[in-house]
Amino acid sequence: MELRTLRYFVTLAEELHFGRAAQRLAITQPPLSLAIRALEQELGVQLFARTRRQVELTHAGATFREEAAAILARADEARRLALAADRGQVGRLVIGFMSASTYTLMPPVLRDFAAGHPRVRLDLRELTLPQQFAALRRGDIDVGFVRPPVADAELDSEVLLEEPLLVALPGGHPLAAQARIALAQLASEPFVMFQRAPGLVLHDLVLGWCLQQGMAPRVVQEASQTHAIVGLVSAGIGVALVPASARDMRPRDVEFRPLRTRSPKVGTALAWRRGDASPVLRSFLATARRIARGPALRRLRAAG
Repeated sequence: MELRTLRYFVTLAEELHFGRAAQRLAITQPPLSLAIRALEQELGVQLFARTRRQVELTHAGATFREEAAAILARADEARRLALAADRGQVGRLVIGFMSASTYTLMPPVLRDFAAGHPRVRLDLRELTLPQQFAALRRGDIDVGFVRPPVADAELDSEVLLEEPLLVALPGGHPLAAQARIALAQLASEPFVMFQRAPGLVLHDLVLGWCLQQGMAPRVVQEASQTHAIVGLVSAGIGVALVPASARDMRPRDVEFRPLRTRSPKVGTALAWRRGDASPVLRSFLATARRIARGPALRRLRAAG
């Protein structure tokens, strides 16, 4: 039994006239009559009572019409779903993220993507950078918000946002009276530094730049996450160099100032498995690229 034959039957059941039904179907009347007769023979029941003046559904025909219409509706829905899936509008996407990305690229990307793809289920998982890379390789997540560089042959990545470093000072610190701070002014200050660990990049970025500029920070405490660094600054443990987005954490008793010297940029990238052809992933990447170029993150890019 073909879907085309069911469409012929349902159309005739609605029109109860072979001529009008054939016209709707854009065919001639003889093929329609042959198709209906073949369907009745296949089912072994008479679906229509025919006279010279009228066509009526039999009891069996009326019952069959309900089921045939439901089958056609489901087939149409299946076709729409297939097309939507091919466009990346239906499915599931598992997203890994580091906590710092919730203050930068991630919120506007998720809002925009969810609004435009309501039939895609988003599964969000907070993971450290090493955990994200391992989860990507295993296939546990589809895409991750990470810090570049991504040195893994199994993964592709793209840097979408770069932000400068700012100086984070405990509230009331004397240096907060200055509009911009020279890096050398931090040499005698107790310094809160990003922890050095496999897969974490900010320790090497911050310390390497400080040493390149001739300043060796007097590190008194380390932490792995930006919000922890800022919290320690708030507690008066020391000063720190943090990504500009840390201001949006709105910490108590912390003041942020730009540097006098142009700092290295802290990147946010998306990483995914190399060769992943998922239409949902493709749509998500397109959304992220558009948001990254747009006005939502302009203030962050220009900070410092």
